[in-house]
Amino acid sequence: MVSKKRRVHTPEFKAKVGLEALRGVKTSNEIGQEYGVHPVTVGQWKKAIQEQAKTLFEGKRAPESIAAHREPELLYSEIGKLKVELDWLKKKSGMSLP
Repeated sequence: MVSKKRRVHTPEFKAKVGLEALRGVKTSNEIGQEYGVHPVTVGQWKKAIQEQAKTLFEGKRAPESIAAHREPELLYSEIGKLKVELDWLKKKSGMSLP
C-alpha cells in the first residue's frame, strides 16, 4: 500500500483558487481540475473567503483616524487651560516671570 503525502498549499494559492470560485465563471469541478485540488476543497476555500471578507473592513482604522484628528484639539485645549491658570497664579502671587 502506497501512502499519499498530503499537499500543503500556500495562502496565496488558496486565495487565488477561492477567488476564482467566487467569480462564478467556472464550476468547482472545473477549477479543481485546473488547479489540481478536490472540488470540495475549492468550495471550502471559497466559503472561508466569504466568511472572512467582512473582517477586512472592520477594526480600528476608522476609530483611530477619528481619534487621531481629535487628539490634537484636546491637547491644545488643555494647553490653553493650563496657560490661563498659570497666568492667573502668576498674577495672584505677584510674580513677574515672563
